[in-house]
Amino acid sequence: MPSRTSAAESAPLSGARGQPFVLLPHPALPAPDFSIDGELAFAGGELTIRYAVRGDLARLRLPPPSAPTAADGLWQHLCLELFVADGEGGGYREFNFSPSSQWASYAFTDYRVRDQGAAAVPAPAIDCRRLPGALELRARLSLVGRGPGEGRPCRFAVAAVLEECDGRLSWWALHHPAGRPDFHHRDAFVLSLTERP
Repeated sequence: MPSRTSAAESAPLSGARGQPFVLLPHPALPAPDFSIDGELAFAGGELTIRYAVRGDLARLRLPPPSAPTAADGLWQHLCLELFVADGEGGGYREFNFSPSSQWASYAFTDYRVRDQGAAAVPAPAIDCRRLPGALELRARLSLVGRGPGEGRPCRFAVAAVLEECDGRLSWWALHHPAGRPDFHHRDAFVLSLTERP
């Protein structure tokens, strides 16, 4: 089972190790009154990502806390997402993190083609805090011996789904390819990092 990290571990990542990012709402939708930024670090086979959702949190439908277990369908509600691809080939992994502390992990051999035989990843450590005007979620997960990384450059797509209290959804990403929201699209993998020792 994943564990919740301490408040000290949930502090912002070191600027020397972390890559900052800002997510953009899908341009086809009315601009929501929120913003999402964060930071991603990849070292020693371990990924650490911090998201900060800023705005009037009372307008968001935040899921209640639950046991930190794996769960499907998190992307249908408020969900913070990370996609990791090797610089070579079409394979990638998808990770979903919910403020409830639930999570999901999926492997793909190509665009939306599930890899049922992929090695499982250990449960991530997730910490979610509600701050004045911001919801901050930090997740830490290991990819040691499980595909992406291992000293090679990796490409990342960072994304999010926000759900407001009236049920309205908005889709956020580093980059939105043309058309409907599609976090799996290869053109969405615009952040590149090489794993640090």
